[in-house]
Amino acid sequence: MTHSIKPKTRRQITVRPWADQLRPKEISDLIGQEELLNKDRFLAQAVELDNIPSMILWGPPGSGKTSLASVIAKATHKEFVNFSAATSGVGEVRKIISRAQELLKKNQATILFIDEIHRFNKKQQDILLPYVEKGTVTLIGATTENPSFEVNSALLSRTRVFVLKRLAPAAIRKILQNAVKQFKPGRKISRPLLNLIAYLSNGDARTAINTLELAIKSKKPINRDLIKEIFQKSHLFYDKNGEEHFNIISALHKSMRGGDADAALYWLARMLEGGEDPLYIARRLVRFASEDIGLANNSALMLAISTYQACHFLGLPECDVHLAHCAAYLAKSKKSVSAYKAMHQARQDAKKYGSLPVPLHIRNAPTRLMKDLKYGQGYKYSPRYNWKEKQRYFPEELKDKKYF
Repeated sequence: MTHSIKPKTRRQITVRPWADQLRPKEISDLIGQEELLNKDRFLAQAVELDNIPSMILWGPPGSGKTSLASVIAKATHKEFVNFSAATSGVGEVRKIISRAQELLKKNQATILFIDEIHRFNKKQQDILLPYVEKGTVTLIGATTENPSFEVNSALLSRTRVFVLKRLAPAAIRKILQNAVKQFKPGRKISRPLLNLIAYLSNGDARTAINTLELAIKSKKPINRDLIKEIFQKSHLFYDKNGEEHFNIISALHKSMRGGDADAALYWLARMLEGGEDPLYIARRLVRFASEDIGLANNSALMLAISTYQACHFLGLPECDVHLAHCAAYLAKSKKSVSAYKAMHQARQDAKKYGSLPVPLHIRNAPTRLMKDLKYGQGYKYSPRYNWKEKQRYFPEELKDKKYF
C-alpha cells in the first residue's frame, strides 16, 4: 500500500535577485550615466519619442547596458525581443527575423536586443546586415568589448555607438541606498560598509547589489570581513582579448618609457591580477628593452630575456617578482630610441627603393662565373686596414644615407 505524502506548506519567496528587481523603469531612474542620458541628449529624446535607431551599447560590466535596454522595452510600442548571443544561436535569430517580417506587414515594428553581441563572430553578425539596413528590425547590441574590434564593420556603419562609462563609487553607493530603501531588510548595514561595497565592486552595479543581498541574507554579522569574504578578491576588469588589454599594456609601456617605476608596477599588477599570461608581459619587456633603451644600456635586453626565461621556468605566482624586477629596472634605465628610429627609417627606404642591387665589391664570389662577373672585386678586408678603410656599403642610390 502506498501513501502520498502531502508536501509541507512553504512560505512563498521571491526568487528574482535584487539586481533584477531593481531594474529602472524610466530613463530618469538610471544612475551614473547622466552625461549620456540627460533629457536634452539625443538618446533620451529618442526613447521618449519611441524613435530608437539601431545602436551598439558599449560599456564595462554592470554599467547599465541591460538596464537601458529594459527602459527602452518599457517605453516602446514596438515588439521588443530580448536575446543573448551567449546562450542562443543564429537559428533563433532567423526565427525572430521571420516573425519581425510578418509583424511588419501589420505595421508592427520590432526591436531586437542582443546582449553580448561580441559572442557572435563576424560571419554570424553578417546575417543581421540586410534586415538592419531595410529596417526589418531595429538592433540594439550590448557589449563589454570594443566594437571596433568585435563588431562587423559593415554592421557598425549601420548603427550608432553609445558609450556607457564605468560607474563611479558615488553612483554605486546611491544604487545601494535605493536598494536598502526598496527592500527594507530587517538587518542594518552601515554607511561605511556600503562605501566598502561600492569601492570593491569596481564600477559594477550588479556585483554591488548581489554583494549587498548576500550580506543581508547571511546569518553572519555584517562587517568588513563578511563583505571581503563575499567578494573574495577585487573584481578587476581586464579583457585579455579586447581593448582594456591594449590600454593597460600601453600604460605599462609608457610608464616605463617615462621613467615612472611605481606606475609601471601598478599596471603590471593590474595585468597579473586580471589573469594575463606572464610570458606575454615578458615578451613586451623584451621588446621595450631594445625599442626604448637600446644602445643606452645593452644590459637591459639581457635582463629582459632572462626574465622571460624565469617566467617560463617558474610560472605564476613565483615569477611576479621577476617581472617586477625587470619592469622597475627598465623604467629607471637610461633611454635611447636611436636603434628603433634607425630601423624604422631603413625599412621605409627598403619599401621606397625596392630591390636595389648589392654593390659588386661586397658580394661573395664562391664560383668562377661570379669571379668573372667581378663579384667581390675591389673589396677591402677591414682588419687589414685596421677598420679604417674607406669603402661604400650602401647601394649607389643611398650612398650618403645616415640612419644614426
